[in-house]
Amino acid sequence: MIKPFTPELIYIEPRALEYEQGRMLYDKFKDTDVEIRETTSHNQVRGLPGENDFQKYRVAKNTLVIGVRKTLKFDTSKPSAEYAIPLATGCMGHCHYCYLQTTLGSKPYIRTYVNLEEIFDQAHSYIKERGTELTRFEAACTSDIVGMDHLTHSLKQAINYMGEQENGRLRFVTKFHFVDHLLDAEHNGHTRFRFSINADYVIKYFEPGTSPLDKRLEAAKKVAEAGYPLGFIVAPIYVHEGWEQGYYHMFEKLYDQLKDVNYDEEDLTFELIQHRFTKPAKRVIEKNYPKTKLEMNEEERKYKWGRYGIGKYVYETDVQERLKETISAYAKEFFPASTISYFT
Repeated sequence: MIKPFTPELIYIEPRALEYEQGRMLYDKFKDTDVEIRETTSHNQVRGLPGENDFQKYRVAKNTLVIGVRKTLKFDTSKPSAEYAIPLATGCMGHCHYCYLQTTLGSKPYIRTYVNLEEIFDQAHSYIKERGTELTRFEAACTSDIVGMDHLTHSLKQAINYMGEQENGRLRFVTKFHFVDHLLDAEHNGHTRFRFSINADYVIKYFEPGTSPLDKRLEAAKKVAEAGYPLGFIVAPIYVHEGWEQGYYHMFEKLYDQLKDVNYDEEDLTFELIQHRFTKPAKRVIEKNYPKTKLEMNEEERKYKWGRYGIGKYVYETDVQERLKETISAYAKEFFPASTISYFT
């Protein structure tokens, strides 16, 4: 059974100790067996153990950098939110297809930012700018923050903070089931708690280091019972032998978990995202996971231009339509009142 993340190595920026959150994390680990090293910046992390890139990559995925978020200008986060709120970067999971493979490049370690009050103040300024419009913040653009929040509780603080904002909303997605400490947060219905779910085949072969589907669904039931607005991201939707049955079975399991829970099905959302990859991502994936079964045959895909001039390979149009129609039909069969936010 997967255990909650515990870093094997910690780097800390000296400035982090100027913040209560930084001191709390230092105190949590200073008397443990975890080695703590000082670094002037996360960009200056050096000397990760390992004899080759393969070993160093795996060490990095178990390394925590405690630092200060210097850039307080938030990135946009369409289509799920107006802004990405920067609480953390990096993930302890080993999902073969993950876009963070190339986004984080040679720095796949986990970073947590301790200047939370400054981050929340910046979020508040964005909320004020938009007046009476709701402003949504995505907390999982560059991390699976639930996977580390049992250590930091920065996500819980963000949930409590956004619960106080009349026009502020928070959202995030996770593949982990470590949610118990978040169940009593004062969310006031302002945080949408989403789980990434997939067919058993995809989780088994492409999502090592994450919680099994059954555990994610048990956690989703707890979250629904705690009154959070709930959502699911079915991603990446991946064509494999028996995919129709695999995804149908996934929805069956989800229905069984939620059928006796008193929650607002009309507020339940599904986001559907087909598998895609870029050429740079393919190179990094094949380097980090040389035995992967992940299919990345460019000749069988359609090329789609993306932001910043970097295109991606998606399924051919007829395959996309079949995926969209099939998965949407399953969602509506089991959860007829739910909303399918988008397919991409």
